[in-house]
Amino acid sequence: MRTAANQLYFGPHSAAQLCERYGTPLYVYEEEILRRQARELVGCFSYRPFRVHYAMKANFNPAILRILHEEGCGADTVSDLEVRLGLEVGMKPEEIIFTGDNSTDEEMLACHDQGVIVNAGSLSQLDRLGRLRPGARVSVRINPDVGAGHHSHCITGGPHTKFGIYHDLLPEILALVQRHRLALVGIHCHIGTGILDAAKFLEAMDITLGVARKVPGLEFVDFGGGLGIAYREEQQPLDLREFGARVSRHFEKFCGEYGKPLELKIEPGRFLVCQAGTLLARVNTLKDTPAHHFVGCDTGFNHLIRPMAYGSYHRIVNASRVEGPQRQSVLCGNICESGDVFTQSSEGIEDRLVSEFRAGDVVAILDAGAYGMSMSMQYNIRPRPPEVLVGQDGGLRVIRRRETYEDIMAGYV
Repeated sequence: MRTAANQLYFGPHSAAQLCERYGTPLYVYEEEILRRQARELVGCFSYRPFRVHYAMKANFNPAILRILHEEGCGADTVSDLEVRLGLEVGMKPEEIIFTGDNSTDEEMLACHDQGVIVNAGSLSQLDRLGRLRPGARVSVRINPDVGAGHHSHCITGGPHTKFGIYHDLLPEILALVQRHRLALVGIHCHIGTGILDAAKFLEAMDITLGVARKVPGLEFVDFGGGLGIAYREEQQPLDLREFGARVSRHFEKFCGEYGKPLELKIEPGRFLVCQAGTLLARVNTLKDTPAHHFVGCDTGFNHLIRPMAYGSYHRIVNASRVEGPQRQSVLCGNICESGDVFTQSSEGIEDRLVSEFRAGDVVAILDAGAYGMSMSMQYNIRPRPPEVLVGQDGGLRVIRRRETYEDIMAGYV
């Protein structure tokens, strides 16, 4: 993404040209950024063996999965259908981990019987899998009593989250493993998302390694994902090289004490795809109240729910005039809900100083590649937008077509 002639460009294509060709709203992804993020992440870890399992829930478009797999990424999956998709795009079973949440017996069996490791997040789940498949190779998800993230709904460690088996329940874990003759080959943890402070990650890592130290026969330790990106201009991004070096040194020291080299795994989602995606929309309505200047467009929280759900910040750019006279504005969507506002925080609506919009301008909502399309919906019977990939050579490819009324109604009987 770049600016030329005061317009926003994706490779050789302006935002306006893309919207003319494909209509609005429109998701645009840049292959160059996807590959750059994957290579930077892998390159910052000196420890080997090392594997990145991309958190597929962030964005499960098959074209994106194939690109990340070409860059050496496996998949972190949370449903049996995510496992199915991972296999269909060419991943091997050993490149996929299934970490289900309150999974059914059928889900666990569907994954296990295809050779995918099931990562159990509760004693109940571990016991059920053991009864169903005695002797199975399994992993367990530990709650390390540490949580972090950009919003309370995204913290996945600590006493107030439903995820993982509390770290002090290791004796119960080992008893179930023995009872069902399971092969416990992996220890896993995940503390939250949007993490920019390496200290929290390393704190959870220490607790997880404390558990792993007491488990013989391990093959890997998986420290989850949650690596954040700087959504706000004033945020400092995670120092990736320092982070990778500290984690590598720490894990190498642990393996020396453990007595053999284990595989180091991490499960980033947002970090790999977020900055590669932009949601484009068309401004159609300008409205003033005594409190705000509202800029209305033809997309809404049905296509990007993060601001409404979490008060998340996304940079807003007038793609038709990147620089120019500015005005405090509130960008809102076309969904019939008062919460359908893109410029808001956890405290509510907030004005954003941006280049003044006119009807017909293209607005770009940046850093929308993660948890945008994958969390979209058809509320108000509004179809989901198409997705277009800008290749490294500047070529364009539709990787998901625009939905139609017939698509929305197809499942009804």
